[in-house]
Amino acid sequence: MEKKQAVFAGTWYPGTARECESAIQQFLREGRDKLPGDFIGGIVPHAGWHFSGSIAARVIASLRPPKADIFQETDKIDTILLFGAHMHPQTEPFIMTQGLIETPFGEIEVDGELVEKIAAVGIRRQSPEKFPAENTLELQYPFIKYFFPTAKIVVAGVPPSSFAAIIGGKAVEEANTLGRCVRIIGSTDMTHYGPDFGFTPAGLGEKAVEWVATQNDKQALAAMEKMDTDKMIAQALDHKNMCCPGAVAAAIAACKKKGAVKAIVLDYATSFERSRSDSFVGYAGLVYARS
Repeated sequence: MEKKQAVFAGTWYPGTARECESAIQQFLREGRDKLPGDFIGGIVPHAGWHFSGSIAARVIASLRPPKADIFQETDKIDTILLFGAHMHPQTEPFIMTQGLIETPFGEIEVDGELVEKIAAVGIRRQSPEKFPAENTLELQYPFIKYFFPTAKIVVAGVPPSSFAAIIGGKAVEEANTLGRCVRIIGSTDMTHYGPDFGFTPAGLGEKAVEWVATQNDKQALAAMEKMDTDKMIAQALDHKNMCCPGAVAAAIAACKKKGAVKAIVLDYATSFERSRSDSFVGYAGLVYARS
């Protein structure tokens, strides 16, 4: 069976299971206690774990069933739906076919049966060996394997177009047909600001960080909370405050298909807090619930 090899292990995140577990336990201690509720999906950032791993880990941990233990899930999650990838509106969506994904905690099996059902909507299939090396996706694999050790996975790159919502809805529709219990994850970072990114509308320094946090990224968070996928994508393209709005739209559409009616912002931060620079990135974590 083909395997997607880890590319960023040992650089963007730790390369061994022991180091990854130590980092994850530290991330969980940094946040508030587990939120009450049954969350069916979330939005995570995808920078190196040093910068945004804490937010991503706590979002994905929150998706475990309320009574679940990390090592013995009482309400079994069959498959994780993961949407990501840096894409333009005209880019063709893609999905990983059956195979395995390497992580420091062991391999994750792709849910090939569900993939074939989803791909029928018009998504290009790619084998694990030819699948793009995407930090938007790989940075989540160790978290998924750690918190959902027995779950399979569906991994797709989704462009910021109206097709994103179709893909998200189709994924849940087919999962329901196959009797899969799923959790949903969309991967995006927020505003990429500064000379390195060619985006400096609010100047430089701390005033720019404040503008990003209280205005530009705040608009994006509000759009994600409202769960209107078309408006969310439009504002993201206009304000440059999400790098993967298609992934977010697919995740939101999937969550809505599963009955989500509200979003909770779990955390927000910027890389400026870790490394003071004129060029920095915003990170946010949200979870979606049925009530």
